[in-house]
Amino acid sequence: MNKALSVLIFILCGVTASAQQDAQFSQYMFNGIYVNPAYAGYREQWNIHAFYRNQWTNYPGAPKTFSVAVDGSANNDRVGLGLQAMSDKLGASSTTSVYATYAYRIPMNEDGSSRLSLGISAGFLQQRLDVSLLTTSSSVTDPALMSGENNRTLPDARFGIFYHREKFYAGISASNLLAQSFQKSAAMKEYLPLKPHLYFTMGGLVPLSEQLLLKPSILFKEDLAGPTSIDLNTFLLISEKLWIGASYRTAFLRKSNLQESLKKPAALVFMAEVFVNDKLRVGYAYDMTMNGTVATNYPTHEFSIGYFFKRRNARMMSPRYF
Repeated sequence: MNKALSVLIFILCGVTASAQQDAQFSQYMFNGIYVNPAYAGYREQWNIHAFYRNQWTNYPGAPKTFSVAVDGSANNDRVGLGLQAMSDKLGASSTTSVYATYAYRIPMNEDGSSRLSLGISAGFLQQRLDVSLLTTSSSVTDPALMSGENNRTLPDARFGIFYHREKFYAGISASNLLAQSFQKSAAMKEYLPLKPHLYFTMGGLVPLSEQLLLKPSILFKEDLAGPTSIDLNTFLLISEKLWIGASYRTAFLRKSNLQESLKKPAALVFMAEVFVNDKLRVGYAYDMTMNGTVATNYPTHEFSIGYFFKRRNARMMSPRYF
């Protein structure tokens, strides 16, 4: 098979053996709406945020993902609203999605600094599989690929719960709740199957001094088919201007449907986020694959930028670190 097909088969066709389908970001902790719709409105000010991720740079057919999201609060901060668009390309496949988000934010104390949020996102995703980009070394062609380029737009929904107080947060969410039911194309089901994904996040803030804060966090990702992925993250916030830190990403492989020869996924990520001023933030992440596959020779670069619209008479009692 050519390289583009190899990437597609290795990562997507073998989801039961190796990979999750949702787009992956290393800097998700700087805008939780990417993994949990209940996060919408957390900062209690409108902000716009964008990611660009070039995974396994220079490897043919490797993933490239761009996403932009805007969210904020309304109704005296009792409601969070958001809108997210994403484009994810991998080999001969590509997915474009748009979601609108609503979150209801319940105060858990008198000043509202602790809240429990329930959030839902509804939208559409468009899957495309351009089989003209795929060639095989075999004369036998899969009948599911004979129809040429496959293109399908599917409705979808996400749901999440998010709790936070000044120095702690936790959340649980689920994605791809509807799309699988509307996926009718044989090629799409075979080569781009959609399954629900579950996420659990938790983190905290530990003051080390007046100018130094420690922020540990963890993310569990489960797609009910491939390995259970775990991100362990640690950051230092210096003078409320610079975040520096690292993540270690690995997975549990002990599932009956997984191949015994499957190599355990692992990656080490180095990140930095700079607050240029009280409105603008820029970030960068460098991922290194560590499981001994060909991907170890191709680094991943991820860029992010965020802009905050300061509002008058803001109610916030403390900075938003999560």
